[in-house]
Amino acid sequence: MSTAYEQSGRTRQKQRTRNDLITAARELIRQGGSAPTVEAAAAAASISRTTAYRYFRSQAELLAAAHPEVELTSLLPADSGDDPETRLLVVVRAFIASLLEFEPQQRTMLRLSLEPSTQPDQLPLRQGRAIGWFEDALAPARDRLSEAAVHRLAIAVRSAVGIEALVWLVDVAGLTRADAAELMVSSARAIVRAALSEGADA
Repeated sequence: MSTAYEQSGRTRQKQRTRNDLITAARELIRQGGSAPTVEAAAAAASISRTTAYRYFRSQAELLAAAHPEVELTSLLPADSGDDPETRLLVVVRAFIASLLEFEPQQRTMLRLSLEPSTQPDQLPLRQGRAIGWFEDALAPARDRLSEAAVHRLAIAVRSAVGIEALVWLVDVAGLTRADAAELMVSSARAIVRAALSEGADA
């Protein structure tokens, strides 16, 4: 979301400055895995501290902008078919691929989301976008599951797939990232099959 300052005059130049700050923040996260401040991103981008704060009023705003894929409404390709399990696993695999690509940013967001001072709406990790992507994938299941059941199923899949699961599988269980990814896919498959089977029995 752009600020009033960005919307006033010299739009292209201001967009470049904003992008430079976001790029610098992402690179700092990639290098050190820590959460860069607005000042640190400004220094890395060779932009004055005062100018940087015109674009991002807080560290939370900067990190939210640096977080990947915040604007996507779906992860489904055009030819996804009508089978809920197939659609769901396509989305899960795409979600995991993005998770691994942007793992440092995801870990930073997870760490910040656990801080008591962080408000729920400040960081993308707490905004439930993945649940919406999973519900979109599960849309054809609405002929056998209620809306509430589809939502609950999406939440169940999200609980087994994401940065939280990846951190535990890699850091605690000692799996490789490739093995962790496949285990998350297997967990998602088992969850959706059980739910769809129960729905059919009902």
